[in-house]
Amino acid sequence: MIEEYFGAIDLVCEHINIPVKSGIYPDTLNQILSRNQMQAARAEIRQWPGYAPTPLRKFDRLAAELNLGGIYYKDEALRFGLGSFKALGGAYAVLCKIADLLSASSGTLVTPADVRSGKHAAAASEITVVSATAGNHGRSVAWGAQQAGCNCRIYIHSGVDDGRKRALESYGAEVIRVAGDYDDSVPVAAADADANGWHVVSDTSYEGYTECPTNVMAGYSVMGEEALEQLGEDGPPTHIFAQTGCGGLAGGVSAQMWADLDAANPRMIVVEPERAACLAESARRGKLTGVKIEDESIMLGLSCGDVSVIAWDILAEGAGDYLTIPEAASPASMRFLASGIAGGEKIVAGESAAAGLAALIGAARRPDLREALGLNEKSCVMLIGSEGATAPLIYEEIVGHPPEY
Repeated sequence: MIEEYFGAIDLVCEHINIPVKSGIYPDTLNQILSRNQMQAARAEIRQWPGYAPTPLRKFDRLAAELNLGGIYYKDEALRFGLGSFKALGGAYAVLCKIADLLSASSGTLVTPADVRSGKHAAAASEITVVSATAGNHGRSVAWGAQQAGCNCRIYIHSGVDDGRKRALESYGAEVIRVAGDYDDSVPVAAADADANGWHVVSDTSYEGYTECPTNVMAGYSVMGEEALEQLGEDGPPTHIFAQTGCGGLAGGVSAQMWADLDAANPRMIVVEPERAACLAESARRGKLTGVKIEDESIMLGLSCGDVSVIAWDILAEGAGDYLTIPEAASPASMRFLASGIAGGEKIVAGESAAAGLAALIGAARRPDLREALGLNEKSCVMLIGSEGATAPLIYEEIVGHPPEY
């Protein structure tokens, strides 16, 4: 089954292990991303029109072939119609930002729900939010701005395809294309915002800028909460394979699982493209470290050279394992998921969504990695299907047919 799709591809390039803490969710992390912040995000997002938990798919056939207790895939392909888990973070951060600005200007408390209701539509229409993106985060920010009734400018880099650009524009955003890669677009967006009195809503945190990225990660905690409810007696997971770019996805899920489960916190395995392994490099050096991207990864949403500061603060304490994967792993995994072989259902997964699956298959089939990661016949593994076909033409080119939801 696996050989048909992956052949002789070595699915894991490198494994880095660092010591991490265990036990209850530590106060140091509660000060970065608190239980209360995550609970507030969940309470708000569950009230959004169209909210519904995304499916947790069970990959029984793949679990049997890999001799694992269970494999579960949190499928974010249809989240709020935006096509990715990022719908949870950027939009929530926009609503929080507008609420904070209106609270400050009015002298009365304004909540994200107040903003959504249109109570402050006139004041919101005078505000502009901006963000740099490779596609999915920007789409969420634009959608959030649409809900809030504010203006939105999104900055994309030269590697972002026109399909993703048009998707951003469909939510009313003004899209500005800049030269270079994602890490080049971030400072351009920040400089324009500073010069014009606009407000950056980024999922990447840096020195002096943490509030919005914290809210973004708080929004991501909805995924983990839903998954624990869906797992029921089959859970909690023993392992989570989380692909990530700047670190927000892995950081948010790691914090949520640890805060909700304390000592039963699952083992967090961070997965990155070999071409953009900034978190693996940070783990290797024992400090936050960026990398220069020489060639853009096909996994565009993961192609980040700079690490989010607060994400690293969380992962440095809670994620002990970092795996890098080759470029060939993603297309093979996309085709594998689309076939339905893993569990009987055909899964639409974008280029970034398939990374965790590739890393799991590669690790579970290598005796050294299987032992190092503690994978065995009792392991309950959770994967995060972080996006669907957010670029349908690219998906069709890779898989061989249009996305079939």
